[in-house]
Amino acid sequence: MSDSLIIQDLYVYPIKSLAGIRLKEATVEERGFELDRRWMLINENGQFLSQRTFPQMALVKVEIEAESLKVFHIASPTDFVRIPIYEEGAKISSVTVWDDEMPARMVSSNADEWFSKILGTHVRLVKMPISTERKVDPRYAVNKESVSFADGMPYLLIGQKSLDDLNSKLDDAVPMDRFRPNIVFSGGDAFSEDSWGKIQIGEVDFQVVKPCARCVMVTVDQTTGDKAAEPLKTLAEFRKEGNKILFGQNMVALSNGIIKVGDKLKLK
Repeated sequence: MSDSLIIQDLYVYPIKSLAGIRLKEATVEERGFELDRRWMLINENGQFLSQRTFPQMALVKVEIEAESLKVFHIASPTDFVRIPIYEEGAKISSVTVWDDEMPARMVSSNADEWFSKILGTHVRLVKMPISTERKVDPRYAVNKESVSFADGMPYLLIGQKSLDDLNSKLDDAVPMDRFRPNIVFSGGDAFSEDSWGKIQIGEVDFQVVKPCARCVMVTVDQTTGDKAAEPLKTLAEFRKEGNKILFGQNMVALSNGIIKVGDKLKLK
């Protein structure tokens, strides 16, 4: 079966909970793809913001330029802000992602003002410096890996057949962007990724460590910002274990390198 598994899509989400970017190739690092969730919006208490409570964040797009991120709302693409990729602010702030508290650097007052205007609430933009080590939950880490501002794990893998299976049960199909994966593969059977352990993509090794528990965020239409009951309602009917609704597999990288759309995925 592994001979028929091909990397179909690669996605990076530079600013946590904003729109993702499809890449032709991606650089694999310990804490996630290069640039993936290295920036994050926080409230005045340092808590992260997400589409769970601000679904309109889905409508804020990010483009990667040579030295910066260009960020704009889809309704007004000429009103944008640029975020330097390689600069770090001088001021350090304590930020929180779920149960993890860590230091981050403030980006700029200009970025804070722009995002606050777009979202209609006072927010600040922070960046995770290399010096910040947010450790993966030791129950799932292989080599004491660190992770970015992602919810908890560096990589999320989903098979296209798994989405096809879900969509066969829905009145209105949903696209893969509802689930915000990093890596999408074609081939194999629906939910075949559930049983995997170590895999190889191109020349890079990964370890599948746990299924991804889904929340209300998958109900946000990424093109409109609207919420509905699906697909979480249907997922709960056939993908619920205990009190968790599972879709996709979390992974850690066992080596670094570059992977590309079209690479073969091999089971090891």
